[in-house]
Amino acid sequence: MDIQIGLTEQQRADISGSLAHLLADSYTLYIKTHNYHWNVTGPQFHSLHALFEEHYTELATAVDEIAERIRALGHFAPGSYKAFSQLTSIEEEEGHPAAEQMVRNLVVAHETVARTARNAFGPADEAGDEPTCDLLTQRMNFHEKTAWMLRSLLG
Repeated sequence: MDIQIGLTEQQRADISGSLAHLLADSYTLYIKTHNYHWNVTGPQFHSLHALFEEHYTELATAVDEIAERIRALGHFAPGSYKAFSQLTSIEEEEGHPAAEQMVRNLVVAHETVARTARNAFGPADEAGDEPTCDLLTQRMNFHEKTAWMLRSLLG
């Protein structure tokens, strides 16, 4: 059945492609944050453990919303580690960094996801796709605010 929501197939494909990158970045950040939650040590353990849990819980909801928007646009959302690894701009974690380095790595990752969302805004805005623009605005707000708050932990 044809999708008649006021966007052309090409517009929906371009927007979905941009959202696929955002989904991959968000899911990779989710994994990184969850890993840090499990493995953080040191004097800030309790506060960082709790903070990382807040963040990965929010990211779990976000990846679902991003994937569902891709589906509403008539495209399939990527959903495998292989697909995410090919699409993401987030550096995968190896090893177990110290708590302060975890925070630094998360600042970089949140800033990266904010840029990915900002880059996706162009095709959505040009097409007049307000639902996607709203989603992207929410994502940029979360990632920029989270990066700021994490930076503040570094002094």
